[in-house]
Amino acid sequence: MDEPTLAVPEPAPPAPRPHDPPAVALGNASLLGVGYLLLRRRGLAVLAVAVTVVLVSRLVSTASPSYEVAVGVWWTAVIAHGWFLARASAGQGVGQGVGQGVGRGALRGQRLVALGVTLPVLLAVGLLRFDASRVGESVAGARERGDCAKVESAQGGVWFGHRMADAPLTARGDEIVEDCRRLEMAGGQLTTGLTGDTASLEGGFETLASVLAQPGNEKTVETALTRFLRGLPAKDPCATVAVTGWLRERKRSHDVLDQSAATARRTAPAALVACGDDLMGRGNWKSAQAHYKRLLDQYPGDGLAGRARTGAKKATLSIELANVRNLLAPGTGSQPAYCSKPAKYSGAKPMGKGTNRALFYGQDTYGEDHSDKLPGSWKAADATDAVLVVCMGADTFGSSVQTCPYRPRDSGSTTYVTFHKIAVPVKVYELRTGKLVSHRTLQIGGSSCPAIITYYSGSSGPGPASNRYVSAATSDVRSAFRPLVNR
Repeated sequence: MDEPTLAVPEPAPPAPRPHDPPAVALGNASLLGVGYLLLRRRGLAVLAVAVTVVLVSRLVSTASPSYEVAVGVWWTAVIAHGWFLARASAGQGVGQGVGQGVGRGALRGQRLVALGVTLPVLLAVGLLRFDASRVGESVAGARERGDCAKVESAQGGVWFGHRMADAPLTARGDEIVEDCRRLEMAGGQLTTGLTGDTASLEGGFETLASVLAQPGNEKTVETALTRFLRGLPAKDPCATVAVTGWLRERKRSHDVLDQSAATARRTAPAALVACGDDLMGRGNWKSAQAHYKRLLDQYPGDGLAGRARTGAKKATLSIELANVRNLLAPGTGSQPAYCSKPAKYSGAKPMGKGTNRALFYGQDTYGEDHSDKLPGSWKAADATDAVLVVCMGADTFGSSVQTCPYRPRDSGSTTYVTFHKIAVPVKVYELRTGKLVSHRTLQIGGSSCPAIITYYSGSSGPGPASNRYVSAATSDVRSAFRPLVNR
């Protein structure tokens, strides 16, 4: 008889670890693959972390809302995927006859682990988004007040955590800071423009316009523009004229930049007059005249119009005087250019009764200027002191006065010599108008037929020349010229 054999029961296989769908979904909500780790799916956990890192990196680097949406979609996907994986795993365990004995304590532990990881992550993201929103409000508020310094100060508090939690919002802050920096650059150009550099002015206004084109920048642009306009008038009035002239000609843009036109209208008249005065002091009369006339043309009703008219008149007189002096300057001939090309000097006194002082030009045939015998009260020292300009031509023989016989000492022949008055062609111009007031030939009388005459042998043949000038005394010269200067 066979002996009985004892059968030893095999040990029961260990119960599979329970998988709680809520715990797995909550763990995956951390975006760190915690739910997959609870499922012992390490590969999926690594993949989930990798995808999260890539998406967050792209979100931070581009600040594109599309990546923010992608992160949200990914977050929802891993939560849902973890939930369904956990349910599938739990269902499989029930089908194998397990799961009914799963303790509630194990499930609670999974949920606590998932909550312990996910809650800090979500809380941190929430706090960072809240803080980023606070910073964004500070930046926006500073921009609305036109305070770029506060904009940069507020945005300076942004760090990587803010950019990760709310990249689009922090990127908008960066754009506002960049706009402020562009306005700072425009301010530098406009400051250079205050020296009269209109190219810098144009560049500065182009930058202001481009920043203004971005919504919300009205106040910051207005602040930058106001800072520039406060620099007017500049120290150099002529630079101010260049700036205000450019602002006046600038095409209207129908926005805050058009405020510059009012400042130009307010500043330009005084600058035009002051610049004209400076140019007058430097002897640049034509430019000075142009500035005075510009004020009268552009701002005829301004309170400085009277001063501009006075300045323009002075400039005109200075221009005329300079021209007259240039024409009266000694030339290559015996007469200055004025005698053939007269010009007016409106500052000269008009012709009147009494003595009209004159400037005398020309020489007689003996190389002696007749004006040397004229009284000083008839002569002007300069164009500013003259009423007339008298241009004297070369002496010629005038009317015959007397004919007398002369016999040379070394010859027995007799020569008859006729004495003539000195004929002097003159042109008389009124300096005030530049007009010819007299064109005649003066006849200067004098003594004739002296007892002895001197001549050079060979210059006129064997005897003295048959025609000679009378010997004019000072009184004779004055008598001839008196009608020119005395009225």
